[in-house]
Amino acid sequence: MLNGRTDVSSETRERVEQLLREQGYRRRNSRQPGRAQLIDLVFNDLDSPWAVELIRGVEDIAHAAGVGTVVAAVHQEAAATRQWLANLRARTSDGVIFVMTDVNSPVLAQMHRLHIPAVVIDPANGAGAEVPTVGATNWAGGLSATEHLIALGHRRIGLVAGPRDLLCSRARLDGYRAALDAAGLAVDDALIVPGDFRHESGFAAGERLLDLADPPTAVFAASDQMALGVYEAARVRGLRVPADLSVVGFDDLPEVSWSSPPLTTVRQPLAEMGGLAARTILRMARGETLQAPRVELATELVVRDSTAAPVTSRSPR
Repeated sequence: MLNGRTDVSSETRERVEQLLREQGYRRRNSRQPGRAQLIDLVFNDLDSPWAVELIRGVEDIAHAAGVGTVVAAVHQEAAATRQWLANLRARTSDGVIFVMTDVNSPVLAQMHRLHIPAVVIDPANGAGAEVPTVGATNWAGGLSATEHLIALGHRRIGLVAGPRDLLCSRARLDGYRAALDAAGLAVDDALIVPGDFRHESGFAAGERLLDLADPPTAVFAASDQMALGVYEAARVRGLRVPADLSVVGFDDLPEVSWSSPPLTTVRQPLAEMGGLAARTILRMARGETLQAPRVELATELVVRDSTAAPVTSRSPR
């Protein structure tokens, strides 16, 4: 009867529903205005350490608010996405946080039809004003990483870039180019090698860069995992970091402070980004108006032991 069966008369249905209203009964899938009870956190994939940092940030805020968290990965597969949407419709959820998602995707249109607030962390492309997004100052991060290497005296600086279809990758690349241009250094396309943010692609890109006839003296990798891949490419060639090759990463994952040597990197405030997304969902669930649809948290260069002046620029001992 509560599920819309057709074999119940309208008079009976009305009497039962009136009784349920008097008793304060709520359907299992009904949403309570102003009270978020569950936040969904949806990734394309969960196979990277930065995903753990984002989950930690969301969970800290959700736990403090007495709200549950459901984590899912759809692997960019249509069947997995359809299953997740079916699960979402079958239970109460007061907000969805998407990570690295196309903000123009049909899934977000579904959220609008279901009247479920949505926030996108690190959107793949530019965002419309109707969907709040949380990101980091990727351009400034790429700029500061490259400026640091230039200040040390490096002039041939390689870049292991992220996927070209991601806004954050393009912004880090643009920051790298801007730093070279400001220093009067030409951009050499041979020194820009694509990667996918994972360790293996960093290793492959590092091999390509180090096998050049005129290899770089420093490499900026657009993720920490790729930077550690560059470490390995240098190691198998008998090169030392930073004595023979300086390396800068991007993310500041917890493990890179324990790498050998500890990695100089651009800190992306991943946990804070997750926490801000969760707070935004809670505010939207309460019906509050957001001040700005797009928020970028500041990145910060963290200098450790993987960068030094190139050998030719060092003073004799």
